[in-house]
This record gives sequence, structure tokens and C-alpha cells, in this order.
Amino acid sequence: QVQLVESGGGLVQPGGSLRLSCAASGSWVSIGAMAWYRQAPGQQREWVTTITEAGITDYANSVKGRFTVSRDNSKNTVYLQMNSLEPEDTAVYYCNMWIRTISAPHAYWGRGTQVTVSS
Repeated sequence: QVQLVESGGGLVQPGGSLRLSCAASGSWVSIGAMAWYRQAPGQQREWVTTITEAGITDYANSVKGRFTVSRDNSKNTVYLQMNSLEPEDTAVYYCNMWIRTISAPHAYWGRGTQVTVSS
């Protein structure tokens, strides 16, 4: 079936930058909206950003002005450029895609990639 794989996480100093990627593989009819979520230790899962099929973006207030989401439809990939990182950004980041298969549309999730912001 469809599989999403995140990459690009790691350890970074406060004020630094990282770029996350999430690529889809498998078989489907088309891909709709793509999104990023994150979950910090001891916290609930939090929505970070969404990019629609038309390229319209929305961001959580906590990351607005610092993060940028983009997509490359030819590569079935969504990106998250993270700048001015803060310790509060430390979390496991998960990508999500709305994918239309031959049977029905479904929301698919990646397994997550760890982002740690620390001195």
C-alpha cells in the first residue's frame, strides 16, 4: 500500500535551520493536501502546517514566519523548511497526505522524524 517516509531530522542549535522531507511511494490515483504535525515529549500531537493541492498554505501561530511548507508533485514529496529553531520546536515530526486510491481516499501518515533543538 501507500507508504510515507520522513527524513531530514536531527540535532540543531537554537537559531539554526533544518529541512524535512516526506516522500510517498506505492500506488494511488492522486494526492490532495499535504500536512505536517509534531508531538513533543509528554504533549499531544499538534498541527503545524498544511499545503493544499493548489499550493495554498496555512501555519500554526507558533511557527508562522519561521517555517515554510512546499511540495514537489513530480516527486510526490512535501518539504518543511524550519528556520530560527527554538527549543520548543523539539518534537517528532510527522507528515500526512490525503491520498485517493482506487478504492477510496484516505489520510496516510509517516512514521516520524526526530527534531531536537538544544545547546
